[in-house]
Amino acid sequence: MYITDLKCISAQETYSDKFIKGELNEIKEVTYLALEPNYLEFIPKGLLRRMGKAVRMGIGTGLPLVKAHNNIDGIIIGTANGGLEDCIKFLNQIVEYDEGTLTPTNFVQSTPNAIAGQLALMGGNHSYNITYTNGGTSFENTLLDALLLFEENNAQKLLVGGLEEISDYNYNIDFLANKYKIELISTTDLLQSTSKGTICGEGSNMFILEKEAVNYYAQVLDVEQITYPTQEDLKVILTQLLERQGLKLEDISSVMLGYNGDENHKSWYDFVGNELLPNTTLYTFKQFVGDYRTVSSFAVWLSAHILNESISTKHHFIIREKNNSSTSEKKYHLIYNHFDGVRHGFILLSN
Repeated sequence: MYITDLKCISAQETYSDKFIKGELNEIKEVTYLALEPNYLEFIPKGLLRRMGKAVRMGIGTGLPLVKAHNNIDGIIIGTANGGLEDCIKFLNQIVEYDEGTLTPTNFVQSTPNAIAGQLALMGGNHSYNITYTNGGTSFENTLLDALLLFEENNAQKLLVGGLEEISDYNYNIDFLANKYKIELISTTDLLQSTSKGTICGEGSNMFILEKEAVNYYAQVLDVEQITYPTQEDLKVILTQLLERQGLKLEDISSVMLGYNGDENHKSWYDFVGNELLPNTTLYTFKQFVGDYRTVSSFAVWLSAHILNESISTKHHFIIREKNNSSTSEKKYHLIYNHFDGVRHGFILLSN
């Protein structure tokens, strides 16, 4: 399947073309908050003021794509937490109002599938509509579903995306579980950190995927995921993924790894990047947008621009560059990411 259009909201200027043209923001905060666009250009004010942040970001990236591609056969969204802020507000109201008359807005937007539902309603789309909430591989689930739909159900075009918001509730829970750093650390220093924890980020990344395409950013070849693996398990499923495409480890020209400045997670990425794929160009991405459970969707957005050669800041993401000796114009690019060492995902792209 082919990525023919895409939109991104992140802690960088990715909604416009500033980021891909070289404008990189250095951030030194406890969290890397998303830079949201002016939604009033395409969302009515009455609807906008009722939307939680996750819904706003999802509509902001997805609705322009839905309107630009009016023959979409399905909407598939991956989000581990959805609009958790609105969910907690609704639960608090149950207690506050003694289970009486509750405000409907928070209830409507309290479930993770609110984003996919709103996109369908506002875009007039009555096709397949589903949301995956499988923690750190929620976005990988969407790609697998899309691959199956193209293969089995004669779908031709799909909207697929991944998103998360930072809410006080999920941030505090993860912070108490030592997932985030205590100290302030900037985007330029995050990957050199030797302490435990990372920086929490948020964002929304949406893609138009087509079964066949002539003009496209990148091709999504395959996806694989595994829970509670050993390093040997990772090697096995990666080898199986490549074998399905008739490839070997030596055929991968570049790999994008989810290094996030957390000393607890570094060994996983070192194993894939240095032991399994030592002769590849190595990219990183979380130093600019932080870490969240569906951040692999941002990795796909960034990788698509790199493979399409439409980004001028490519060198900022490279931490190891190798000259590929292959004369083939076909390049194979692998994304490997996990959020907490539990759910691990591989995504294989090509130009």
